[in-house]
Amino acid sequence: MAIKADTMKRGEHIKGLKLSKMFFEEYGRDVLKSAAPELWERTAAGLCGRGSECQGYDDALSEDHDFDPGFCVWLDSKDYESSGFKLYRAYESLPKEYMGYERKKSDFFGRGRRGVFSIRDFYRELIGMPEAPSSDRQWFLIPEYALREAVSGEVFTDPLGKFSEVRQKLQRGYPEDVRLKKIAARAALMAQSGQYNFNRCLGHGEREGAMLARNEFVRESIAMLYLLNRAYMPFYKWCFRGLRELDIKPELLRALKVLSYGGSGIDDTEDTIEYICSVVAAELVEKGMSDSKSDYLEAHAQSVTEHIKSDEIRAMHLMEGVT
Repeated sequence: MAIKADTMKRGEHIKGLKLSKMFFEEYGRDVLKSAAPELWERTAAGLCGRGSECQGYDDALSEDHDFDPGFCVWLDSKDYESSGFKLYRAYESLPKEYMGYERKKSDFFGRGRRGVFSIRDFYRELIGMPEAPSSDRQWFLIPEYALREAVSGEVFTDPLGKFSEVRQKLQRGYPEDVRLKKIAARAALMAQSGQYNFNRCLGHGEREGAMLARNEFVRESIAMLYLLNRAYMPFYKWCFRGLRELDIKPELLRALKVLSYGGSGIDDTEDTIEYICSVVAAELVEKGMSDSKSDYLEAHAQSVTEHIKSDEIRAMHLMEGVT
C-alpha cells in the first residue's frame, strides 16, 4: 500500500534512485512480465541518464520538478518496433502515485526521462550516437557531462545484456590516448588562465578580467582532476559536488574552494593558483605522463602530448576536442 505524503516527516526525502527501484520491485517487475511474458527475458529496466537522482545528488529541493517513482524500460530495436507500445501501455497502467509521489506520464516517442525506450534511441539522445564510440575520434565528439549521465544511475535487470554492454564500454572511460590528449589541453588551459592571464589582467588594471581568468582556472582545474581520476566530469552545477567522490588531497580541495569563493586577496589568489599547478604537475610526472621539470603547466602540456602513441591524435591541435 502506498504511503501518503502526509504520513511522512516534514522535510524527509527519499533518494530518487531508491524510490524508483522500490517502485519497480513492488509493481513494475510483475506488471511488465505479465504484459509480455515472452519478452521478459529480453527486457532491461533501471534508472539511468539525466537528473540529479541518477547521480545520487538529489535532495528535498529536487522534488519540485522531474522527480517521480518512474523508471526506464529498454528494448532492442526489433523488440521495440514489435512490442514497444504493448510495454508502454503496461508501464502507463502502473499506479499513478507511490509513497506520496505522483508519477509523471511518459511518452511513447522517447521524449522524457522515464518510460519505454529503444536502447539505440536512448543512447543517441544522451551521447549523440546509438552505441559506444568505435574510434578514438568519436570520443572527442561527446561532452563529458553526457558521458557522465550515460553511466549514472543503476540497471535493475538486464537478462539480455544489450543495454549494459554499451554502458560497460562507456564505464571503462576514455581510451588512454584520448585521455592524454584531454589532459594536455586542460594543462595548457590552466596555464593560460591561471599562470598567465590572471596576472596579465591585473597588470593591465583589468581586475574584472582577472576574476574571470581565475574562474576559468578553477573550471579547468576541476576538469583536470576528473581526468586524472579517470572519471567523467558531470554538468557544471554538480562538478564540485563530484570532487568529493574522487581521490583528492583535502588541502587541494580546500584551495579550489577558496578560489571559487573569491579568495581572501589578490596575493593569496596567485599563491593558491601556483600551489594547485604544482600539485597537478607533480601528479603528471609521478604518473609518467610528463617528463617536464618546469613549474609552468604549458610545458607539461607539450610533454604529455609526446606520450600519446597515436600519430593522428598527437598531431591534433592542442585545443581540439575540448568540451
